[in-house]
Amino acid sequence: MKMKMFTMLCVLSLGTTATFAQKGVEDGSRFGHGEDSLRCLKNISIYTEYVKTNNYKDAYTPWKAVFTEAPIAQVSTYTNGAKILRALIASTKDAAQQKAYFNELMAIHDQRIQYLDQLNGLVRTPATKGSILGMKAHDYIVFSGSNLDVETAYKMTKEAIDLEKENSDYFMFQDLMDISSRKLKTDDAHKEQFIQDYLTASGYAEEALKAATKQSTKKLLKTTKDNVDAYFINSGAASCENLQAIYGPKVAQNKSNLDYLKQVISVMQMLKCTNEEAYFEASEAAHAIEPTAATAAGCGYMYYKKGDLDKSISYFDQAIELEQDVMAKAENSYNAAVVLMSKKMYGKARQYANKALSFNPNSGKAYILIAQMYAASPNWSDEAALNKCVYFAAIDKLQRAKNVDPSVAEEAQKLINTYSAYTPKDEDLFFLGLKKGSSVTIGGWIGETTTIR
Repeated sequence: MKMKMFTMLCVLSLGTTATFAQKGVEDGSRFGHGEDSLRCLKNISIYTEYVKTNNYKDAYTPWKAVFTEAPIAQVSTYTNGAKILRALIASTKDAAQQKAYFNELMAIHDQRIQYLDQLNGLVRTPATKGSILGMKAHDYIVFSGSNLDVETAYKMTKEAIDLEKENSDYFMFQDLMDISSRKLKTDDAHKEQFIQDYLTASGYAEEALKAATKQSTKKLLKTTKDNVDAYFINSGAASCENLQAIYGPKVAQNKSNLDYLKQVISVMQMLKCTNEEAYFEASEAAHAIEPTAATAAGCGYMYYKKGDLDKSISYFDQAIELEQDVMAKAENSYNAAVVLMSKKMYGKARQYANKALSFNPNSGKAYILIAQMYAASPNWSDEAALNKCVYFAAIDKLQRAKNVDPSVAEEAQKLINTYSAYTPKDEDLFFLGLKKGSSVTIGGWIGETTTIR
């Protein structure tokens, strides 16, 4: 009762000087009347000055008095208190004293959550339970040392991110992957949840990055997203073999669970594991419930693997039609072209490659695919020199690929260098009445005019 009365005294407005009144508005504090309130003010003043000079040892005692006796005097009681205790933990060699400071650091976060509504009434920008819990989890991970309990840290971090979602502080995303990967090392059954944790952390980090306006915030979030990806890649859980082992048995049990099937499809597409049986089965089951571009593409891959080309292309056509995003339409068209090319159905494959280009004129890989098909079909004439002119047509497409898509320039140039060695010699063309600068129309399925050079 005495502590409660003291707190009330310390948070009542002093109202005697403009200085105290203004300070209360600026730093989120309220001061009271009487000897207790004066002692509260004195302790705040003393420890605040020590914090300013990084003298955390001397700041500790007056800060502890305010924390204990006036828990809703200031929000900065908690922010400064965390700063003081982190410094003391780092500078203290005695293990027992470190543990005591650590417990107090955890208590800071707990007490701030306890009085969150009252404390938020003191400031213009209120805190949230999730953000405070996220900071507590971060401090727990950083300062627990050898006493860290992975399960405790995991539950705390996950709860914080579930509360804050894309509004989580940047370090929370990395903390979730850090502690989830540690849990994975000792619990093989955690693999599926680890993958889900990655999707959660990566997805929210990506949303936060897109919403960020400050350059410094963007930089922090970009680094965080890279670290989140690194945790996942280095975990060993990202292999297609592991995904098949995890999802294979469960897809059969969840063929009517559309949300689960979509998750499987999304993960396996993201990790380029679209040749696994689990991906095929999930796609076909999901397509039967709710046809989408993604499920149709999955079925297209499945029937290609099974050797049913007609069904494969039929599903790719559905994927193209159902897709709303033009870049995704281009990708599905390109994939259909690849399937057809693998069966040496070059004419039809080119149709789909050109369809990809109609959706995305800067698709360098579509031009490269056409060039490779041209180079694979050099025998359209009885004249050997004319047949070799096919490579000029292939080089035309490769030059186009370089011009529209810098990301494929290196690959395209390597192929140009290779194909250039197969073009006809001047003397061979001379006997055909052709020379550099002459136009040649390639026959057969290619049916394209090129220039000799």
